[in-house]
Amino acid sequence: MSASKMPAVETSMSLRTWAMLGLLSLMWGCSFPFVKVALGGVTPLTLVMLRVVIAVVALTPVLFFAPEGFPRGPKIWAAFLVIGALNNVIPWSLSVWAQQSMTSSLAAIINAATPLFSVLLAPFFLADERLRANRLAGVIVGFAGVAVLIGPGALGHGASGVLPELALLSATVAYAFGGIVGRSYARLGLTPLQAAHGQLAASSVMIAPLALIVEKPWTLPMPSAVQIACVLALGVMSTAVAFILFFRILARAGATNALLVTLLVPVTAFIVGAIFLGEPLEPRNFAGLAFIAAGLGLIDGRPLRYLRSKLFAS
Repeated sequence: MSASKMPAVETSMSLRTWAMLGLLSLMWGCSFPFVKVALGGVTPLTLVMLRVVIAVVALTPVLFFAPEGFPRGPKIWAAFLVIGALNNVIPWSLSVWAQQSMTSSLAAIINAATPLFSVLLAPFFLADERLRANRLAGVIVGFAGVAVLIGPGALGHGASGVLPELALLSATVAYAFGGIVGRSYARLGLTPLQAAHGQLAASSVMIAPLALIVEKPWTLPMPSAVQIACVLALGVMSTAVAFILFFRILARAGATNALLVTLLVPVTAFIVGAIFLGEPLEPRNFAGLAFIAAGLGLIDGRPLRYLRSKLFAS
């Protein structure tokens, strides 16, 4: 199927899509503190394995009783393997490894670079993802807010120097490609539930042997009750439910708009990290969030159209 026959996406996101994006940012924003707590008793690759396996276990009975049923065919499962690697296995492994030596808030902030890479890469692969001036300007402004949030010298923190930050930036590039490739689900005629389950099942097949061979989790001490609770919340809320919502947004608003969630995620991560983990909030954090809000407005275009209509009306 040609790109011109793909379902049309929203140039300016509707209020319903924005609400879905906000809910997704809450689910994914909480994932960073969940990971930070869980890492106290679970090794990185094992944590990624548990996250995807728990999500698959949660989604399988739902899909079993759903009218669409399980997707079949080598073409579909080849797509699941690709998107699972780009959306889950590669970025989550890099992110979890990096979070061993940085706060959950900083990890979420660096993760917000994803829309910048999406804006730059999507026009080369998707016919309906044009590099419009307002999108480019909005993401640049939003990324400036991310830089303000990080603050001077923050990227030098961590036991391994800049390696954790570079690992997280590499993860954002994988996410950007994942969002782009994820649009192929529209061509395959899959529902959000099928897409979420399929990519997580494929991710489980890829990450489980690696985690079991490299880390041998059965030889490690049992995690605490709080750590186990965080792993469960990470798998069910921040993965199973969140990915169904993500693919709904992807189908409605396109790859670039869907990945704007990574500009909203730091807000949730900061709040949760400050309340439950004691991670500090500084004045520059609020200044950075103001830049992010302005960037989102530029990308959506609605505030500009509103101001223009008011100016011309007067």
